Amino acid sequence: MAAQELSGTTALVTGASRGFGRGVATALSKAGANVVGVARDRARLEELRDQLGGTFTPVTADVADPVVAGQLTDAYRPRVLVLAAGVSPLSRPLHRQTWETFSSTWNVDVRQVFHWLREALLRPLEPGSVVVAFSSGAALRGSPLSGGYAGAKATIRFISGYAASESQRAGLGIRFVSVLPQLTPATELGATAVAAYAERQGMDVTSYRESLGPALTPEQAGQAITDLVTGPDSDQDAYLLTATGLRPLS
Repeated sequence: MAAQELSGTTALVTGASRGFGRGVATALSKAGANVVGVARDRARLEELRDQLGGTFTPVTADVADPVVAGQLTDAYRPRVLVLAAGVSPLSRPLHRQTWETFSSTWNVDVRQVFHWLREALLRPLEPGSVVVAFSSGAALRGSPLSGGYAGAKATIRFISGYAASESQRAGLGIRFVSVLPQLTPATELGATAVAAYAERQGMDVTSYRESLGPALTPEQAGQAITDLVTGPDSDQDAYLLTATGLRPLS
């Protein structure tokens, strides 16, 4: 999708009230899209509308609800769909998790992506549409202090790839891509994880943050996703996202 084609189209972003979702919603709005931001935090969504103006439509809803996914896909028919919502996992080692805390990311993050990918294929979205699902770098390396988080994020990458295959098989022309951002202290979720891993390593937070290298910010993530959806079509269906940008994954 060329940059000029993004102007005036509808982009729907889940998790738009904070973190990467907020950064993506802001970048897409500035690039000319009419952005529908979906999250449960009404106050933060209203704050973002005050910032972005009439190009941003806030919708307060549970993005893991399959009814919400169907209703909003039907109502807005987005050309760009970015699935950035996710629950903050409990930062504890395996034996201090319960099944409920361990599986929280499966019940929110994976469930959300499953329902929205399904709706994108069922409708289907218009040819040339792009669906971006946020996975995590933890899907590649594991995440021993966050229960089922790493496995859940790996599954998001897998099912995004499955959706890409189904789009190709049916000739739908919808591009499905998963993005795996590195651990960063620049989001609320990431800052909590960084503090937990610093303690586990016996390091102070500042030293641990420095060991991670340049921090990926929501603003950088937003620009990277905007560049991705406005760039040339590609068969690549997964990217690692760092402060230096997107890197294709084999």
